[in-house]
Amino acid sequence: MIPTKELQKPVIKTALPGPKAQEIIDADARYVTPSYPRPDYKLVAEKGYGVWIEDPDGNIFLDCNAGVAVCSTGHCHPDVVKAITDQANEFLHLCGTDFYYRHMPELGKKLDEIVPIDGPTRTHFANSGAEAIETALKLAMYHTKRQKFISFYGSFHGRTLGALSLTSSKKAQRLGFGRQALDVVHIPYPNKFRHFATDAPSDEATVTRDVINWLENRVFQTTTPPEEVAGIILEVVQGEGGYVPAPTAFVKELRRICDQHGIMLIVDEVQSGMGRTGKMFALDHHDGVKADIVCMAKGIGSGMPIGVCTAKADIMSWHKGAHASTFGGNPVAIAAAMKTIELLEGGLVANSAEVGAYLEAGLNKLKDKYECIGDVRGLGLMLGVEIVKDKTSLTPDPELRDRIEMACFNKGLIILGCGTSTIRWSPPLILTKENVDVALEIFDAAISESI
Repeated sequence: MIPTKELQKPVIKTALPGPKAQEIIDADARYVTPSYPRPDYKLVAEKGYGVWIEDPDGNIFLDCNAGVAVCSTGHCHPDVVKAITDQANEFLHLCGTDFYYRHMPELGKKLDEIVPIDGPTRTHFANSGAEAIETALKLAMYHTKRQKFISFYGSFHGRTLGALSLTSSKKAQRLGFGRQALDVVHIPYPNKFRHFATDAPSDEATVTRDVINWLENRVFQTTTPPEEVAGIILEVVQGEGGYVPAPTAFVKELRRICDQHGIMLIVDEVQSGMGRTGKMFALDHHDGVKADIVCMAKGIGSGMPIGVCTAKADIMSWHKGAHASTFGGNPVAIAAAMKTIELLEGGLVANSAEVGAYLEAGLNKLKDKYECIGDVRGLGLMLGVEIVKDKTSLTPDPELRDRIEMACFNKGLIILGCGTSTIRWSPPLILTKENVDVALEIFDAAISESI
């Protein structure tokens, strides 16, 4: 049942989860690893179309999560489906690390045109964001002949052992895995809503100054000499850490530090890239700042598994056999990526900026209405709403956040938490202002009944 112009709201027919959905949940508990970090609510997807998800019982949900920022062009965009189908009818796989086909250089050329890197680039193809990060780590070590890295508290870069060494957004991600695989030092992230020293609101200039001072005058002067650092890994907007944008002054200071010490600036655009923030890349919001290495995944394939690592050509100059992937650069996934970028450039990036601003304005109205909304922040359609006990103490309230999340689900709106007590909004970039009005009405009601 695809919503028409007459049906633009979620349709909930059963108690959630419904009986057919519950059968799938029960089978999942029997046969699938329990390690997946699923939320309290139980969404079972059967079909997806546009901004809508239908479950096996016929319940229809408005999706403002997009598979965690993956389905950038919406669910089953007909142009993407056609590109996938056409390619699947030609050939599915040939292992581009051993043989040649047109798809890898075509996407590599397109990325060379759009990534925020100065000069010629080369691209390595992988299957996920974590794999793209692993590529960047190996490349930085190979190019600089160094082994240390700087990452940030609150960061998420993946769960493979190298990427996990960088990741620090939740204890559960690292619990049980012993020592870090890599030599990584974590420093505070410049969160102006919660200054790392006071946990209180600050301003961009102050938090930038204090984090840079911590890096240059504490870390570099004690445990981690800058001449031994291979790379600094930055989420320009922290994802799992709470949808926190970095100040422009801070991003520029990191670029200066990297230039001064021969350190690679590795920008993780896995969640923030591909139009999510209202520009093609989050780094594009910071004029004049370019990366050495950029990692992408999630939204680049509209749901197909693809990760890419693009770097300056003179950096990605490692020897034959240094790094490869059997499935990386799969022609079907690349066909989806090429069509996705075409759609993004054809209007979806602009829509992300326009509709994102409309959604942010609506969320700020709710912030004025409710004592439990401490902060609304983000860029484009990458917005975070931080839930607190009250506006005086600003104490995080994760329990209330989870109740709101559940209430939204029961009313047919799909959102997802991140950080300590933040609700993330990462809808498909095809979202309309009419969709936003529906989502905000549900969100308002969910907060009202949850407080």
